[in-house]
Amino acid sequence: MVARTLQLGNARGFINTRMSLRVLLTNGVLLMLALLLALFALCYGSLHLSPQQVWQALHGEGARGMVTVVTQWRAPRIVLALVLGAGLGVSGAIFQSVIRNPLGSPDVVGFNTGAYTGALVTIILLNGSYYQIASGALVGGIAAAALVYLLAWRDGIAGFRLIIVGLGIAALLSAFNTWLIITGSLESAMNAALWGAGSLNGMTWAKGQPALLCIPLTMLAVLLMGKRLQLMEMGDDSARALGVNAEASRLWLMLFGIILTAVATASAGPISFIALAAPQIARRLTRASSVPLFSAATTGALLLLAADLTAQHSFDGVQLPVGAVTVSIGGLYLIWLLIREARR
Repeated sequence: MVARTLQLGNARGFINTRMSLRVLLTNGVLLMLALLLALFALCYGSLHLSPQQVWQALHGEGARGMVTVVTQWRAPRIVLALVLGAGLGVSGAIFQSVIRNPLGSPDVVGFNTGAYTGALVTIILLNGSYYQIASGALVGGIAAAALVYLLAWRDGIAGFRLIIVGLGIAALLSAFNTWLIITGSLESAMNAALWGAGSLNGMTWAKGQPALLCIPLTMLAVLLMGKRLQLMEMGDDSARALGVNAEASRLWLMLFGIILTAVATASAGPISFIALAAPQIARRLTRASSVPLFSAATTGALLLLAADLTAQHSFDGVQLPVGAVTVSIGGLYLIWLLIREARR
């Protein structure tokens, strides 16, 4: 059966591409669900508001308390959930495509753990501020990725070897993280534990500003390299035959993926499951032959916002960190994925 496609542009024009109608429809539905979920999050809470009141508050009208709740408390959390979820979804799509393995996710191969190590060093040893902790997480994620890449290099990068090396590095870093928490002061250990749970509680525009600037720009760079990523999924030899510098493209794409993961981790702590599941869910929804980047972004945004709403409202009077929800679901998903891959 031939999939229906939509022609964008013309053969002699600057824009000349074909897009699957199923992909367009899926992306439209995902975006609509994300917007509806965002509206629900703006309305629902300890202070219930109607959509009309939310609209007035977004325009600065109405009671001052209502405007503060909508624009300074709820809106930053919702926007950051969407942006961070989209970034994690694209990061997972990059690594799963480059490694050509559904287990090739940043949270599986140790990049999240490296970012957590960088944050712990800043919290416990340096007693750093929020932005210093975020910078430490960014440096830790990039350093862990560089170490995994160097140890996995053998005249090129093989996906399975990268996953095995990443799992080993993640185990070592987890042990080091435990040692840091044990040896630190009680206050530092509590701060580290709260940050390490992965949470959007207390998110503000100021705290989220670096992510709001960095993640969209990085995602745009990745989308511009989308064709190279699709060609690399066919293998390095095929990509080179079609004029793609496979090794240089892999390095750039992995760097962008690491930046997306590290910035998300630096902003809200390590959030698992999204980067692992969003690309695979998007691929099944679109029935695409390769991991669709934009669909992975919209799926990741929807998953993280849904998980955050679950964390906020599942237990009366108690707000769980969103990482507790994603890791619970992610553990079950990972077990299913391992069994499925073993059978194949």
